[in-house]
Amino acid sequence: MTPTDASCLLEHDADGSVLRLVGSWRLSRLARLDAALRALPAVQGDWRRRVALDGSGLAEVDTAAALLVWFHLEQAGVPAAEVGLREFGGAQARILELVRERLPELQPAAPLRRRGALGQLGVSSLQWAGLLHGHLDFLGRVIVELARVAMRPAILRGRELSAQFAQVCVTAIPVVALVSFLIGLVIAYLLGLQAEKYGANIFVVDGVALGLAREFSPLIVATIVAGRSGAAFTAQLGTMKLTEEIDAIRTLGLSAEQVLVVPRVLALVVSLPLLVFVGDVMGALGAMVIAERMLDITPSTFVDRLHDALAPRHFVIGLAKAPAFALFIAVIGCRMGLAVSRDTRSIGINTTSTVVQGIVAVILLDALFAVLLQELGL
Repeated sequence: MTPTDASCLLEHDADGSVLRLVGSWRLSRLARLDAALRALPAVQGDWRRRVALDGSGLAEVDTAAALLVWFHLEQAGVPAAEVGLREFGGAQARILELVRERLPELQPAAPLRRRGALGQLGVSSLQWAGLLHGHLDFLGRVIVELARVAMRPAILRGRELSAQFAQVCVTAIPVVALVSFLIGLVIAYLLGLQAEKYGANIFVVDGVALGLAREFSPLIVATIVAGRSGAAFTAQLGTMKLTEEIDAIRTLGLSAEQVLVVPRVLALVVSLPLLVFVGDVMGALGAMVIAERMLDITPSTFVDRLHDALAPRHFVIGLAKAPAFALFIAVIGCRMGLAVSRDTRSIGINTTSTVVQGIVAVILLDALFAVLLQELGL
């Protein structure tokens, strides 16, 4: 094989193997160069032990051709890092060295091994455990910041608290009122269909009052808030992290949790009981409307029966659930916002995850309250 027709020669001497590059090694001749490298003799023991590249006959080289050479050496079992360079010009040597340095980045990733059902279950369990650990850690930090506010109220940012209260409470009243009204109407309608069969129309008021005050109103309002305010917290804080505003806050020596998280948590904890109260009132109004039209229960009769059937403790239990729901929704929303990575896609993923996690947390907390109150006889 001559330099003219092959553009490369493989020789062996006392020092090992030498691959001589001849002619012009450029992208336009890449197919011919690849064929020439493939036509070299079979790999020998000396080739694997000591290899050098000789550029004495090389006219020019670009990065595409250099990459081709290094790939062929790697495929032949010769680590690129162990190959020496001889007789190369300064520019040619720099090109070859540059491509060799970047070669590890260009290696194809190893194919992922497919997990079985048990392996996937283990991975998912570890991911959920890590997520829960992160939430609990963040909850602890938020509680510490709330304790600081309790000891030094002057550090609380009142303007931010007012703005968050307006966002999570005032602007949420219309949607909470509408949904609660419709829920009360539907519950009264479904109960009325059954009660009419037995002439027990008046007991529809009992079912609606107890169901709304203890379970339906706190659960539905918390679900609305999780999808509305929880997602908003994640999107806001995620965008601030993406634009490096949170880094700027920390650079100033301020606590991001104190500046951004505490006002949101306090606003939601204060707002949710108020929204639950709105839900109770509107749900009762919806039930009153359907009771008058379907069951011939007048508004005055409905209100009198409501006073008799709804003990204050049921109303208080429903309101008492709200701050617990709000705390977990706010913590999840803020933590997922601060956990956003440096790309816009992560904001959408974390916002969706916040809604799901918030709703699941509300349902689990409600179940826990139900068991606890049952044990306490309440």
